Amino acid sequence: MSQINYKELSPDDFEQIIALGNHVHGDGYLDNANILNWYNKGLKNNINSGFVAYDGEKLVGFRITFAVGNWDIDKWSSPNKWQVPQGSVCYFKCNTVDENYRGYGIGSELLTRSITAAIKQGAKAGVSHLWKQSPGNSAVKYFTKCGGELVQSHPDKWREDALNGYDCILCGHDCHCEAAEMIIYFS
Repeated sequence: MSQINYKELSPDDFEQIIALGNHVHGDGYLDNANILNWYNKGLKNNINSGFVAYDGEKLVGFRITFAVGNWDIDKWSSPNKWQVPQGSVCYFKCNTVDENYRGYGIGSELLTRSITAAIKQGAKAGVSHLWKQSPGNSAVKYFTKCGGELVQSHPDKWREDALNGYDCILCGHDCHCEAAEMIIYFS
């Protein structure tokens, strides 16, 4: 592995992000419409909270983060259990690292860069839904190592997405995977 280069996510990265995201998370996870939507949700005050990691010309990781006020708090979120006002919480939508590049700190570096940007956008904390069925529960372990605290577990979090075309790599189109709603406080 050569030196990893990090930069703000841009539309030039979309094609490789879609390919990596669908390979890691399952077909139908990303397409042109939702990556553009997710990218725009990461922009606030001329600050971009999304980041990518490259090894040469190859995209090896990406972090999608929605800025404060640019995401909807839905039935899968528990703002009454957060210790900060919901209007000061960003959303860590997706962190994806190529399987051949895991264990080298790329995911943590992408998260650190997103947190720095989110603070500049006005965030005091960030919430995410972590995939508990990731191999060895690695998603929850990684987020915990980065300071994340469990808020609540949500069974069947991605079932509706699966019924609408998302092909979960474990469950197919009848996903019953569980999400761990977790929060990181920035101060």
